[in-house]
Amino acid sequence: MVMKSPALYFYTTLSPVVLAAARLFSPFHRRLRSFFLLRRDGLKDLEKKSGALPVEPFRLWVHAASVGEFEQARPIIAALKAKHPDIAIFISFLSDSGYNARKNFADAAAVFYLPSDSRANASKLLSLLKPDLLLLMRYDFWPNHLLEAKKQGTTLVLAAAVLQEGSPYFKPLLKGFYRSIFHLFNKIYTVSASDSRAFRDLFDCQQAERAGDPRFDQVSLRSQNTAKISHLRPFFENRTVLVAGSVWDRDEMLLLPAWQGLERPPALILVPHEVNPANMERLYNNLQSRSIPFTQVSKLNGNFNPEREILVIDQSGYLAELYSLASIAYVGGGFGVNVHNTLEPAVYGIPVLFGPRHHNSPEAEELARRGGARVVYDQTTLGATLKTLLKNSREREECGRIAGAFVREMSGATAVIAGYIEQQMARD
Repeated sequence: MVMKSPALYFYTTLSPVVLAAARLFSPFHRRLRSFFLLRRDGLKDLEKKSGALPVEPFRLWVHAASVGEFEQARPIIAALKAKHPDIAIFISFLSDSGYNARKNFADAAAVFYLPSDSRANASKLLSLLKPDLLLLMRYDFWPNHLLEAKKQGTTLVLAAAVLQEGSPYFKPLLKGFYRSIFHLFNKIYTVSASDSRAFRDLFDCQQAERAGDPRFDQVSLRSQNTAKISHLRPFFENRTVLVAGSVWDRDEMLLLPAWQGLERPPALILVPHEVNPANMERLYNNLQSRSIPFTQVSKLNGNFNPEREILVIDQSGYLAELYSLASIAYVGGGFGVNVHNTLEPAVYGIPVLFGPRHHNSPEAEELARRGGARVVYDQTTLGATLKTLLKNSREREECGRIAGAFVREMSGATAVIAGYIEQQMARD
């Protein structure tokens, strides 16, 4: 028996009206127009792909809001595929960026946009997928789809779940709604012990337990293969190297003058967050205005000398591997909306630096709390922090040791979550 709060009841009742109004208004709103256009033929395409599959294999449906959430699922998928190659895996995304980045994911029977959340769409989707288990990563709860999955006997698992202070889950008008949602899940795997206690104490979800964050397993797995940057390693061996990753223009405004102000600046590898032509042209102009010589990695040759010029990465796809060259990492985004991935450098046992906006990243906060990271607030603190870490090798090594130990300690979620899924497979 599914427990429904009044808010959940009104949602399922009114959602067709809201969707109809959104569709009517979509010609006048770019994002709404794109949302419906991208989903127009999704169920037809999915019907072809799912119909070609044999019914017998275990069917796993993985839903992720976007790329970041999918990265949490990747090590789980890899572990299951390695032991059960016949498992049929369906992957859905809410965002355009998530779908476009992983639409050709090799281990998936199909990758698709989650249809708009109506009862009719949910019924059609579930009848096509016939999933034995739905693995929902972190958040992005669409009630009609969850209710239909429950109705059809699908096992529901929420993984990498967090209950951050101040989140909408705790609002008086929404708490009952989310309580009903959380109770649909057969199992809830949280990132931390405090998260699992909050699920149990505040939402009466006794099925919640800590597993950790599979992203720790993903970065550990990825760190074992750095072949993508093997051609760069000879240039930076036996040098002190600063890798600045996912850098925005606001990061550049602090980082470049702080780096220039050092008595003996380390070799610098600069990785912009966006490598589109317009942003790269802006970056090149910025470097030239500061009289900083540079070489683009796409034009790298044997004449490159990291003592005289910085290396600008004008290609995408291997930032995580680049951190293996670093003595210190600076992660961008902390002077914008939120800091980017801090685990990718931490796994290599190096100090991690980032700006003050990191409170939506529990791992960044924990790294800073433990001493494996340094938070910088302006050009002055960034320059001072770099100076200290460069001059004091013992402090730099200790900071890096703490960062690496944190990643190792928090690894292991994949085995727990994949193990539960395998138990469900054995019952079928």
